[in-house]
Amino acid sequence: MKMPTFSTFMTVFRKELRDFARDRRTFLMALLLGPLVYPVLMLGMGKLMEARISTQLEKPLEIPIIGAAYAPNLVAWLETQDIRAKPAPKDLVAAIRNQDEDVALVIAPNFGEEWRAGRPAKVEVVADTTRSNADVPIERLRGALNAYSGQVGALRLVARGVNPALTQSVAVTQRDVATPEAKQGRLMSIILPLILVLFAFMGGANLTMDVTAGERERHSLEPLLATPVSRGVLVSGKMAAAGLIGIASIILTLLSFKLSAAMSTSAMASSLDVSLPAIGRMLLVLVPLVLIGTALLTFISAGSKSMKEAQSHMVWLMFMPMLPGYALMAYPLKDQDLWQYAVPFLSQNQMLVKASRGETASPEQWAIYLVCALALAAALWLAAIWRYRQEKLAISS
Repeated sequence: MKMPTFSTFMTVFRKELRDFARDRRTFLMALLLGPLVYPVLMLGMGKLMEARISTQLEKPLEIPIIGAAYAPNLVAWLETQDIRAKPAPKDLVAAIRNQDEDVALVIAPNFGEEWRAGRPAKVEVVADTTRSNADVPIERLRGALNAYSGQVGALRLVARGVNPALTQSVAVTQRDVATPEAKQGRLMSIILPLILVLFAFMGGANLTMDVTAGERERHSLEPLLATPVSRGVLVSGKMAAAGLIGIASIILTLLSFKLSAAMSTSAMASSLDVSLPAIGRMLLVLVPLVLIGTALLTFISAGSKSMKEAQSHMVWLMFMPMLPGYALMAYPLKDQDLWQYAVPFLSQNQMLVKASRGETASPEQWAIYLVCALALAAALWLAAIWRYRQEKLAISS
């Protein structure tokens, strides 16, 4: 690169950073939003989830039981499991739908008759499974009922001189090969990539839109385009300034991730890999995404006549990083599928999941990811230059 071209590039680069830094509130918001928001999410969400689960597991569970008189032994056994009966409301279904109650138990009137005859006695668990706050109470009640059924069934066989083990033709055991980090940090390893991908992709959005759509609206872009500066150098200088802001924000966000994980007493947060090598791998994953986001926003902003028009694209742009999460819920992918490391947003999500779980991506996965991500960033950079070369860019409305 010739020195005059590099000098011009640095002039544009410094000019955009200086102009953006003058608006200190916007500058600090762009730089510190991620680092400030992430610790609140990690510490707050982890604390709330642990408090909810421990409260629902450790506190006695009081549930409405209809027909408790038909099965006094069952009700007494449930009390030994800290599941206590309370009067049922007049409209049980409405109470559960209105979340006045999480779960209830209905004992059939013929429970005693079926019980004495040695037949399965019917009980009904009433709940709204679409309510996430009812998950733990439902599992506690169902687990207690299954344990009671198994215990009584075994005693019946013993009373008849039959070994209960004869009813089990296959002894099933399970060996979980998941690492402790992966098990305890499963939820955070899902949320963390989404947050980091979103912050990286949109990290330099304010500056990117301001240096093109904003300057076009203020009528300050036309004089700049009238100078003999190459459009490629001009675009590169503007993108470099926005990219620097995005990368700086990501670095601060990753440092806050490490700090908040170290400060958190939550097993969900503290189990994540926050070592410096893991942070370095996350940064290497996110830097190409910053470049992709900056180039795409530059291309879009160059086609917008005002900041308002450029900002109107933010809705669908913010939705793009969320697509992999929805797709993986419906169709989980295996690690051996190398094509996924070439797909934007999906590749970043998978690479960040690996880093947060303490796993190491293979050289092939790194190579596919970096080549495809940087190629996409370069293609968008060329597209932004092409749009800057259009004469209608200098026309404001």
